Amino acid sequence: MPLASSNGYKIHYEVRGDGPPLVLHPGMFGTAASWARAGYTGVLARSHRVIAIDPLGMGGSDAPRDPAAYTSRRRAEYVAAVLDDAGVGRAVFWGYSLGALTGYAVLRHAPQRCAGLVAGSYDPVDGFGSALGHALRTLGLPADTDVFGLLRQGAYADPEQAAVIDAGDEEAFRANFAAFSPERGFDTVLTAAEVPLLLYCGTGDPWHEPMREVAGRAGAGFFPVPGADHQAGWTRSADVLPHVLRFLNG
Repeated sequence: MPLASSNGYKIHYEVRGDGPPLVLHPGMFGTAASWARAGYTGVLARSHRVIAIDPLGMGGSDAPRDPAAYTSRRRAEYVAAVLDDAGVGRAVFWGYSLGALTGYAVLRHAPQRCAGLVAGSYDPVDGFGSALGHALRTLGLPADTDVFGLLRQGAYADPEQAAVIDAGDEEAFRANFAAFSPERGFDTVLTAAEVPLLLYCGTGDPWHEPMREVAGRAGAGFFPVPGADHQAGWTRSADVLPHVLRFLNG
């Protein structure tokens, strides 16, 4: 079980396959194993050395209760620590949801480690805030709603995410959320990027239009996942993989 060390915390990761290095980072309440279960890792490992990370606070990684451990800079640092431990200088990074935000953070704070970015379903402009406003309006909830509780409740409907939640530390989850939920303004990082970019999002996801618009400004590739909401944009790997493989192998 490979373990990297970053800022005094252990970061668990898994490696499969041979070829150009590709880092996979899941969303909130996801782990390295989530990529394999959703049908991604086995396909990608045929052509790449796949390095899948348990994010700080999840799975086999440490779970600090201090929000300062989960800032965008600290996220980029633990990705760099995994690359160091795996003996990799630069890699393409693929993240979904919170994983995409982590990819934006790598481009901002450790661009020399990023050979390319695939980002799924996270608004680079307004971050979590744009989805929050959409959810509160749709559900008719007041502005003082416990947003983390709402996010946790939605995730718990998925058995795999429920298992991660049950095995994890509630205070660490809340610290993670407190750190990433206010972060925004990563569109400038994407428009200034000097590496290949591919963005995607489900057409039923509130982050579809912001991602499409930023991709256009950045000169990045973009593809929609027709009819998919945020969860389906993750689970429909058969619809996503052909686009990403063309990007990776083109």
